[in-house]
Amino acid sequence: MIQFCDGNRVELLRSGAEYFPALVAACDAATSEIHLQTYIFSEDGSGQAVAEALMRAARRNVAVHLLMDGFGSKELSAGFLRQLREAGVRVLKYRPQIAAWRFRRTQLRRLHHKVAVVDAHIAFVGGINVIDDMDTPGQVPPRFDYAVKVEGPLLAQICPVVTRLWGLVAWTQLRLHKMPSSTVSIKAEDCGTQRAAFVIRNNVRHRKDIENAYLESMRRAKSEILIANAYFFPGKNFRRALIDAAARGVRVVLLLQGRVEYRLLHYASRALYRQLLDAGIEIFEYRRSFMHAKVAVIDNHWATVGSSNIDPLSLLLAREANIVVEDIEFARGLRSSLEAAMTTGAEPVRRMVWRKQRLPTRIVSWLCYEIVRFLTGWSSYGRARDFT
Repeated sequence: MIQFCDGNRVELLRSGAEYFPALVAACDAATSEIHLQTYIFSEDGSGQAVAEALMRAARRNVAVHLLMDGFGSKELSAGFLRQLREAGVRVLKYRPQIAAWRFRRTQLRRLHHKVAVVDAHIAFVGGINVIDDMDTPGQVPPRFDYAVKVEGPLLAQICPVVTRLWGLVAWTQLRLHKMPSSTVSIKAEDCGTQRAAFVIRNNVRHRKDIENAYLESMRRAKSEILIANAYFFPGKNFRRALIDAAARGVRVVLLLQGRVEYRLLHYASRALYRQLLDAGIEIFEYRRSFMHAKVAVIDNHWATVGSSNIDPLSLLLAREANIVVEDIEFARGLRSSLEAAMTTGAEPVRRMVWRKQRLPTRIVSWLCYEIVRFLTGWSSYGRARDFT
């Protein structure tokens, strides 16, 4: 059950151009403690800027905790990590052992959320990794993504999740000296008017919280469902909720990745297009740049921004975190941004054109679809009945 609280200030941040300056400014103002948890931490310009802010804070005796995923951040050099640690930054990697020659299903359980908490007073949650927006070769416009800056009572939900995960990783790796040493009191007083909730996915008590948040809101939708998602391969329950909404007259719009980044999932997701288009669902493919967004707006008052894709990896295996906001002004701002993206950078998928696609294209899509279904069942130990 989602626990909403009132009195928050939630600010939408569009891509790294808005996110990184806000994050660096918050770190530079920190006086007690910083937690930054991310899937990818890169040594590029954005990564260097964030790293320097973390090191400046550590040199001011701020307790700085950096937790990154062992696979997503595997390219970081030893010299870069040494520089952080010598400055006083406490660095840990989540599931650091990656052995391609001895692959195990548990290796797919990654730290995929992107959360930062500064002085238990300001939090950042979203889908933006610590990597340049222009990172992908051949990309001209920046990567399309979102995060939010949060202040207010919601910090009482966010802070315990972040500190508990840091402590768990430190304990499992026997890095007890890296356990949080400060006892910063959470500053969760009212500072705004927005009603919001922090929703996570893990492999213990919160396996389906994010998916259920989507399903509950879609089943209540009366006018419009607008979802923008980079990697879209929903299970049967999710597809049924979309189709049922369209059947009762709700406008359902999907803004999906148009450029090919991961071929298998790209073509597998396209095998679902015909069913969705036949149900009256509108599909737009974003092609101006690579889309990394994981957001939604429903009925112009419910919105979510976070790290969770609508695919098996996010909904069944990875640690994810989303903010859900029930606020007309915030929802309209996000919807306006998505509409602008669809107008300037996306192309509609026409139902009749799609039905006439060539046979080899259909065969490739369905082969990829069956491979992803098999891998989903295998990687989740057969528990993913909705996907398989």
